[in-house]
Amino acid sequence: MPSEVTPVLFHYSLSPYGRRVSWYLTFRGIQHKQCLQPPILPRPDLAALGVQYRRIPVLSIGKDIYCDSRLILKKLEEQFPNGKLGATDSDGKALENLLETWATDGGLFLNAALLMPFDMPALQNPAFLKDRSSFITGLKLKMEDMPSLRAEAMVQVKRAFDFLESTLLADGRDWLRKTEKPTLADLQASSLEVSHPKVFAWRSRFRQALSDAEAKMKETIVSGSDVLEGLRYESFAESEAEFDDSDPLGLQKGEEVLVWPTDSGSTHRDAGTLIGLNSKEIVLQRKTEDNQLDIRIHFPRINFKVVSAAHVQQTKLGVPHRSDESENPI
Repeated sequence: MPSEVTPVLFHYSLSPYGRRVSWYLTFRGIQHKQCLQPPILPRPDLAALGVQYRRIPVLSIGKDIYCDSRLILKKLEEQFPNGKLGATDSDGKALENLLETWATDGGLFLNAALLMPFDMPALQNPAFLKDRSSFITGLKLKMEDMPSLRAEAMVQVKRAFDFLESTLLADGRDWLRKTEKPTLADLQASSLEVSHPKVFAWRSRFRQALSDAEAKMKETIVSGSDVLEGLRYESFAESEAEFDDSDPLGLQKGEEVLVWPTDSGSTHRDAGTLIGLNSKEIVLQRKTEDNQLDIRIHFPRINFKVVSAAHVQQTKLGVPHRSDESENPI
C-alpha cells in the first residue's frame, strides 16, 4: 500500500520538527506532497481531516494520519523499508534513540528555536508570541525578554556543540555513526565555528548532502482541499492496528477516548474510538470534519496521554471513578 500512495507532509518552513521530517523524506528520495500550514492556529486543513492535534508536523499516508515527528520517522522507516536510514545493529539503534531523546526531550530544539534572529517576521508578530507562550507551559515570550532567553539558550546550545565536538566527532569521522552517508543519528542531532570546528565541518557536510538530495526531488505543493478530496479514493496505509489487552491503563478496544501531548500543546485533545494500543503508539479512528470519511490518527506513547472519554465526563460531574484512570490535564 505505501508504495502506491504519496505521503502528504503538513508543515511550515520555520518548524525544526517539520524540517526534520522533510529532510528525512529528501534523503530517502521518497516522493511526497507538501500541504503548507500557517505557523499558528487555526489550521482548517487539519481540522477538516478531524485532527485537533495542534503541533507540526503531521503526515498522512492514505487515510492513516501520523502525529509527532518521532512516530512519523519510525513509520516511514517501517513502511518504506528499501534504503531506510535507521541502524540495523543494536549499538546503532541505541545511539539513534539516545540522540533523539537528547535533541527533542532534552530541550535542544526549543533552545535552538530561541536563537532565531530578532528581526524575523514571526518574532515581530504579537499573535505568534502569544500563541507560543500558551503552547509551552511556563514559557512567556515577550520581545523585551528575548535577550535574556537567548543568552540562556546559547548556553544550552553551546553545551550541545561541546558534547558533539568532544565525543562523537572527536576522532574526525564524517558522520556520527562512522557511515558513508547521513543516517538517522545525523538527522536527530542536526538541529544544532571557530571554537567547534568539527561540529561546523559536520554541519557543512550535512548541508551539502541535503542539497544533493534535494536536487533529485520534485517538489509538489497541494492544498488542504486537495488532500481531503484525494482521501476519498484512498484506503488505509496499515492493516488492523495492534491492540495490547494487557496494557496497564486497562482501556478497551472500541472505547471512546481522548488523546493529547503532555509536554506542550496540551490544550488541544483528539477524540475518537480506540482501535490500537501498544508500547509504541496509540491509534484512534474517527470521522473527518464533514462526517464523510473514516480516518485513523496515530500518536506515539512517549509524552502522550490517553484516557477514557467516559472517565473525563465522570470527573466533570464528580462521579467516583477508578483510581487507575487519573487524569492529568497538563
